[in-house]
Amino acid sequence: MFLDLGVSTALFLFLAAFFAGFVDSIAGGGGLIQVPALLIGLPKAETATLLGTNKLASVFGTISSAALYRRQIKPEASILLAMALPAFIGSAVGATLASRIPTSSMRPVVLILLVCVAIYTWLKPDLGKIELLKHHSHRRIHICILAGLGIGFYDGIFGPGTGSFLMLVLVASLGYAFITASAIAKIVNVATNIGALLVFGFDGAILWQIGLVLGVANICGAVVGSRMAIKGGSTLVRKVFLLVTMALIIKVAIGVFQSF
Repeated sequence: MFLDLGVSTALFLFLAAFFAGFVDSIAGGGGLIQVPALLIGLPKAETATLLGTNKLASVFGTISSAALYRRQIKPEASILLAMALPAFIGSAVGATLASRIPTSSMRPVVLILLVCVAIYTWLKPDLGKIELLKHHSHRRIHICILAGLGIGFYDGIFGPGTGSFLMLVLVASLGYAFITASAIAKIVNVATNIGALLVFGFDGAILWQIGLVLGVANICGAVVGSRMAIKGGSTLVRKVFLLVTMALIIKVAIGVFQSF
């Protein structure tokens, strides 16, 4: 099916998936590139099918970047499990309800939250540069469980800004450095992607051939981006995080104003 798209469309989608994997591996937000590209390249496909195909392609890149981060950065296993497992459950529940609950009403709230995230990060230039963990271990685990469940649900039902919200919780609430937060967020994103992917797969809302091919491009971009992030450290991740959050604000704001 991928070859039936035509050379120009296939190349466009492949390059978009590469850059989506690249950006997503550093600070999240790959959906900003990949979902619009799918909408442009596959204008006749249903929205749910495009979202399911996007999740299929994304999960390959996210797993690749998570594996690369894991070689260099090793957060506590208890933190990873406490955030990833609830995120998986929340994402599956959110994806199940995605077609039943109108998400247009969520855009204004998400827009306000993203603006707050951007302002908070901008006003604290030293935020996330070094790791200064907050709270005792049990409280950190409780925060991870609640954040994982809530953000996972949000990712399954709507999605934009998931990476930004994960990073803010890990950096601002728990005291992780940006580079460590990015490593944790990738593993949590693997869980949310798989949770939503299972639901979309059971519903038949995935273009498997296209998703798998774009998954290869996503892997390539994720490998390049992860290595760059590990080399550049928290300073680079913070800059890309702010850029991605600003881009998300613009995207969600456009959706809000178009709905009026």
